[in-house]
Amino acid sequence: MTYQEILANARTCSGPHCKACPVCNGLACKNTMPGPGAKGIGTGAIRNYQKWQELCVNMDTICENKPVDTTARLFGREFVLPVFAAPVGAMQLHYGDKYNDLEYNDILVSACAQAGIAAFTGDGTNPAVVEAAAEALKKSGGLGVPTIKPWNIETIREKMDLVKAADPFAIAMDIDAAGLPFLKNLTPPAGSKTVEELKEIARIAGKPFILKGIMTVAGAKKALEAGASGIVVSNHGGRVLDQCPATAEVLPAIVDAVGGKMTVLVDGGIRTGMDVFKALALGADGVLIARPFVTMVYGGGADGVQVYVEKLKAELADAMAMCGAHSLSDIDRSMIFGY
Repeated sequence: MTYQEILANARTCSGPHCKACPVCNGLACKNTMPGPGAKGIGTGAIRNYQKWQELCVNMDTICENKPVDTTARLFGREFVLPVFAAPVGAMQLHYGDKYNDLEYNDILVSACAQAGIAAFTGDGTNPAVVEAAAEALKKSGGLGVPTIKPWNIETIREKMDLVKAADPFAIAMDIDAAGLPFLKNLTPPAGSKTVEELKEIARIAGKPFILKGIMTVAGAKKALEAGASGIVVSNHGGRVLDQCPATAEVLPAIVDAVGGKMTVLVDGGIRTGMDVFKALALGADGVLIARPFVTMVYGGGADGVQVYVEKLKAELADAMAMCGAHSLSDIDRSMIFGY
């Protein structure tokens, strides 16, 4: 199947909220929750996407003519791209009835591993979601990152024990999920965490611990103080707080503050290999991509994931070659116009 064929097929089984649009830019699903849209006036997801498009790259082909290498090494593992599939949950609520969370994670984790990257798996109010994610990770030799929501400490311990048995190479928490409407007023409760609480959670993880949902320099410094090995600069796709800045807008300052001291990943509106290139040029070590992977799984299963990874790799390699970068370490801010 081609990328366009997979998109077309996804439109037959996604929805009613997600339209599997030709360009996943947040416009058609604006303020659609449930659904993949953003919170409030619905511009958060749109802004994330748009800010990557506003960045221009500096072309420079006066350089040595040699092959481009997109290989990345993150958290002790080697990947064909500095790209991870982001954690997504409540599949049937937001994206359509074709797959539940358990089925989606089972396809995504193995497909990403086979394609040479890795997936972050989601969490949910149903305990079976994390149980199935742990099983999928175990089958793939721990090649993935289970993501636990900020529950109370007892629930976190239980879920950590489940996922640690799969021996993943890292464990994450989407700390910004404290703002998700469906997590409010639940038993067990979920919510914000102090630095001291996060220190304990990082200790329980016993693996490189990644905090997803960092949008300020102060937040990044607190994550570092808490013992996180990495952060994801993320506003949860605009789904937890209305009128946040885009991740592309806050990324450079966060990299300047904690880059080199911890791994810095970024998500939010990243769709193409060119977007990946721009994120790396602003200083990110890698990126997470969510909704396009959902579309690829709905439209093509494991084959859809492979096609999308190959597309990203070709686009990133092309951007690198045309800007004079032969490896990821060659990419820097001088390759972004105006920096």
